[in-house]
Amino acid sequence: MNSPPIPADFYQASEFRPEISVGYMMRRVLASILADADQELAAWDVTHAQWMPLFKLYNCGQSTVAGLARDLQLDPGATTRLLDRLEGKGLLRRERSTSDRRVVHVALTPEGQAIASQVPEVLCRVLNRHLSGFTHDEWMLLRSLLERILANGEALRLSQSAAAAQGQGGAS
Repeated sequence: MNSPPIPADFYQASEFRPEISVGYMMRRVLASILADADQELAAWDVTHAQWMPLFKLYNCGQSTVAGLARDLQLDPGATTRLLDRLEGKGLLRRERSTSDRRVVHVALTPEGQAIASQVPEVLCRVLNRHLSGFTHDEWMLLRSLLERILANGEALRLSQSAAAAQGQGGAS
């Protein structure tokens, strides 16, 4: 069984303020990036919630509704509503599988492909604006630190899943 990472002790409840929380700062950075991207993508009448599945489909060609929900970390109901809007705009199409009626395939229309092809250029401009004043080394360090936080979170999630599975197995 994987052991969870040993927690740091940087934060203390008696001195905690949200504005010094790494999580709070990351949420604010993400909100700023998404707002900037939304502003740029408004010319194509799509929001960040809408360009994410378009771009995902652009990169993988086709997916299922369930696969897209999993990849976007959305619940299936929210994914269906999102796809309804995109299909209404003529940006994607859904087709029920002929071999399994429970499976719905999703693919971009030519209009959806045209918009999705613009996303990398827009995101590069947005991200580069948010990294103004950073040196290349600072950018690489930031990426490395974020990767470490993600790895710690993944290790924690895996150890919690293993502990939960072990607890269920022992309760029989």
